[in-house]
Amino acid sequence: MEIFDRLEDTERRYEELQAELNEPTVANDTNRFRKLMKEQNDLGEVVETFRKYKQAKQNIEDSLAMLEEEGDEELRELAKEELAENKTEVEKLEQQLKVLLLPKDPNDEKNVIVEIRAGAGGDEAALFAAELFRMYCKYAETKRWKIDMMNLNESGIGGCKEVIFMIEGNGAYSRLKYESGVHRVQRIPVTESGGRIHTSTATVAIMPEAEEVDVQLDLNDCKFDVFRASGNGGQCVNTTDSAVRLTHIPTGIVISCQDEKSQLKNRDKALKVLRSRLYELELEKAHDAEAAARKSQVGTGDRSEKIRTYNFPQGRLTDHRIGLTIYKLDKVMDGDIEEIIDACITADQAAKLASMAEE
Repeated sequence: MEIFDRLEDTERRYEELQAELNEPTVANDTNRFRKLMKEQNDLGEVVETFRKYKQAKQNIEDSLAMLEEEGDEELRELAKEELAENKTEVEKLEQQLKVLLLPKDPNDEKNVIVEIRAGAGGDEAALFAAELFRMYCKYAETKRWKIDMMNLNESGIGGCKEVIFMIEGNGAYSRLKYESGVHRVQRIPVTESGGRIHTSTATVAIMPEAEEVDVQLDLNDCKFDVFRASGNGGQCVNTTDSAVRLTHIPTGIVISCQDEKSQLKNRDKALKVLRSRLYELELEKAHDAEAAARKSQVGTGDRSEKIRTYNFPQGRLTDHRIGLTIYKLDKVMDGDIEEIIDACITADQAAKLASMAEE
């Protein structure tokens, strides 16, 4: 198969890397050793799967050769069973290799900046935004990722009008990029005395953390204002001008950061958010320029797309992009979103494989 033509070269490169890593001089060069290890790790799963694939193909040939020979009927039956098993194994491994050979998203290993904003629904929307924030924090805990707060704008009854935070962890973007969009909640709000079900929304934006090399940012285009922080935060709140408001003049993007007591730290965090927003704008332009590629994606990055409904009376969650419905909303709100993310990844891979087959 053409798709596997380059796998022999990949296996040879993997063996070359192993040989290089075993050289005594390499261990003394930390940068070279780290670079070689990363390349080997990147190729490891592909090579291991390819070797299993080749072994299964060899087993099929051995079984066919045995069936052509005159011999014991019991051995022939065993050969037939092994032939069927290995044909199934080859089909499974071919599919795995196709997925492994799909082009990698260069941002997949990056940390993410998450912005959650209350949408339609007033106080109820702000409460839902706070619950989504808790859900992602709980999920990050299960992955042993670190949460770094950027900004929190609370509402009076324990909700969040806006919360911005960073999740630092290996592969964070690869898992969370499918969460961007409008999240809709259906339930009886605590503020509703008549017992009627209301529909409210919150918007989630997932952005890969942008490094300085990813975005050329001219500080002359940035205007910084300082003000006194508000809300919970200890002795420094309302006593020092530590909060920072950053305005990016060319785009009109405004970012406020007040989580740190240090004005300098808040300034650095605001710049991080700005870089990621500008980087996201560049990614959106690239997606628009590649319309066919965008069709193969499962709603990543579009903030206006309604992606999910959380129906509390029925304990039901529905992801509208992939037609997934599950009935364990209490666990989902407690951070158990792995099943949803896996389903989004599988659907995205299937769409990309179908697109590749059409080309």
